[in-house]
Amino acid sequence: MVIHLGIHMLKRFLLICLLCVPVAVWTLYKPMRVVVPELNGVSCIGEDVCTENVLRYEEAIALYEEAYEFVNSSVGVIEKKPRVIFCASQACFQSFGFSKAAASTVGTSGIVIGPRGWKNYYVRHEMIHHLQVERLGVLKQWRSPVWFKEGMAYSLSQDPRSNLSELFQKYRLEFEKWYQSVGKENLWKEARKL
Repeated sequence: MVIHLGIHMLKRFLLICLLCVPVAVWTLYKPMRVVVPELNGVSCIGEDVCTENVLRYEEAIALYEEAYEFVNSSVGVIEKKPRVIFCASQACFQSFGFSKAAASTVGTSGIVIGPRGWKNYYVRHEMIHHLQVERLGVLKQWRSPVWFKEGMAYSLSQDPRSNLSELFQKYRLEFEKWYQSVGKENLWKEARKL
């Protein structure tokens, strides 16, 4: 009887844990909210573009389409179109766990664009990060040198800012030097060796 009661309590405990894990992940790891952004107060019109402010949907879709076409034609073909969430307010951006950047990519789960990131080169930059994860895998992309990840995104997005912060400017220059030596045709083959 005692063993039966213990097994019953263990099953109940495991069931409670299984029910609590998604809530804990949702609460503690806010970037996971890109998986179901509607639960975070944004509207998704279609599968790929979501926005906090539906009045800016056409602007968001134009930025998305331009960046998607740009990356496909000049960097590499994206296999799975990323979901991009366009936040018009800082509160929205922070609700996904971000605060300082203009935008952020969460693996291949999605991209969140903050209020100051509504520019073509920011959206391109994040789509390049999405492509890096597709081509290299999450772990390899995460372990790649920062100069490669960020330098590639700043350089190949054609970010028009001539002076980035000192560190990001250094990454962009280092990537451009490396890219010139390997060439576009060997980009991903050589990237896997980093």
